[in-house]
Amino acid sequence: MSGENQQVDASSTPDAVPGPQAGPAGPAVPAERASRARRLAAPALYLAAAGAAFAYVGAVDPNEPGHYPVCPLLRLTGVLCPGCGGLRSAHAFAHGDLAAAFGSNALAVVGYFVFAGFMALWLVRAFRGGPVPRIVLRPALAWAVGAVVLVFAVVRNLSFGSALAP
Repeated sequence: MSGENQQVDASSTPDAVPGPQAGPAGPAVPAERASRARRLAAPALYLAAAGAAFAYVGAVDPNEPGHYPVCPLLRLTGVLCPGCGGLRSAHAFAHGDLAAAFGSNALAVVGYFVFAGFMALWLVRAFRGGPVPRIVLRPALAWAVGAVVLVFAVVRNLSFGSALAP
């Protein structure tokens, strides 16, 4: 050895021992299960957090004052933001009352279903070993979503849109 950096082939060294996932004689099933469990950990944690949040909101009624803070925009201006009524919507949704959930905040209910679809896709891909799904909106679609949220916020504050108010 002359002291220069030399590339070493790990497969030719005597220290390279095939692990449980490398060799044809080694069992591939335990490594595959461990890898699958690792891939499923992140979506499972997100689902657990969302489930815990829904369980808490389902148990502690937001219709009773004093449990949750009031929307700062509503308190300061009297204007309903797009999220106003979201906790009441989640409470009704957790109890299976979709009509009351839509009545409290229809946009939030749509968000619940979008989240559920995204989580189902993530779980399937994690189980199969595929890539993590990403939400990438084209600029036109991002502007359209923003416009829908803005129109929802404006219309629910007008007299003819009182059906959208919580």
